[in-house]
Amino acid sequence: MSTTVLAAGDHFVLPRLLADEVRAAAAGAADVTVRELTLPWPHTPFGPVGEVDEASGTEDELIDALQGAEVCVTQLAPLTERVLAHCPDLKLMCVSRGGPVNANLAAATRHGVAVCYAPGRNAVATAEHTLTLLLAAARGVGDTHTDLRRGVWRGDHFDYDTCGIEIDGATVGLIGYGAIGSRVAKVLAAMGAHVLVHDPYVRPESLAGVAEQVSLDELLTRSRVLSLHARVTEETTGMIGAAQIAKMPRGSVLVNCARGALLDYDAVCDALDAGQLSGAAFDVYPQEPVPAGSRLLRTPGIVMTPHLAGASQQVAHKAARIVAGEVGRFLRGEPPAHCANPEVFTGQA
Repeated sequence: MSTTVLAAGDHFVLPRLLADEVRAAAAGAADVTVRELTLPWPHTPFGPVGEVDEASGTEDELIDALQGAEVCVTQLAPLTERVLAHCPDLKLMCVSRGGPVNANLAAATRHGVAVCYAPGRNAVATAEHTLTLLLAAARGVGDTHTDLRRGVWRGDHFDYDTCGIEIDGATVGLIGYGAIGSRVAKVLAAMGAHVLVHDPYVRPESLAGVAEQVSLDELLTRSRVLSLHARVTEETTGMIGAAQIAKMPRGSVLVNCARGALLDYDAVCDALDAGQLSGAAFDVYPQEPVPAGSRLLRTPGIVMTPHLAGASQQVAHKAARIVAGEVGRFLRGEPPAHCANPEVFTGQA
């Protein structure tokens, strides 16, 4: 008997990538029939669908596509109470993201649907992108690029006060030392930076030869460059604002490729206007897409990308491979590697 799997991909994690990896993971374990569905992201921004966030597509199209399917592999399809109620055959939802924010976990648990996810899928890409923005902000690449595109060759970018800083010999502070922050730290240390870390959950042995663990206040007062790598929690929301930026050395650089909620962006613009910061770089924002009237679009010294730090062709393949691995384990009757609601398997749901 064949197991039906819905590969609900999008224009980044393509349906065919998901389908190919599922077939490979199922080989020798079970016969699978794979259907494909293409969701509109990123050509259409993700957003709330039903009661879940950061989802793409509609409940109705997912309900139609899931009829008779036991498994869904996806990046952004909305797993809502309504979808679950209309898809009684569904047993496993695999979300190819670091966290299944587009799944209603409580409802999935009540319906006996396991939800798996893909931690670390974009750690390399995000770390590399962070370093790209960090170096660009430290050397004023954003403004000089814009000037040249306008046909303006500004010699004053060579002035001492505006020509930027080297990473070699600089003190760089990282808030967060997880899969991404730790990779950034190792590259910066190899470049000659003195790396400081503030992370209450870090294992001291993981810092050996790479970074120094310090308090947040010490990190701020010593760091010429600050990069954010923390998760958003009640404690970290808005953790860097005007008071924290004021503690940094004058002319510092601030980078955020983590989450927009960590940072007060108006405070950053104020600090850039006042010279407290010499540069900033962002891939994430408090509102996405960035509104047309945002100060971020008119404040000099900012390098910006549209939330694509985790976008690389390798990430799409890794994401598909990780969730397909969960499908293979499911078909073989093995426990999942990364399940957000394991009580479904233990009978405690």
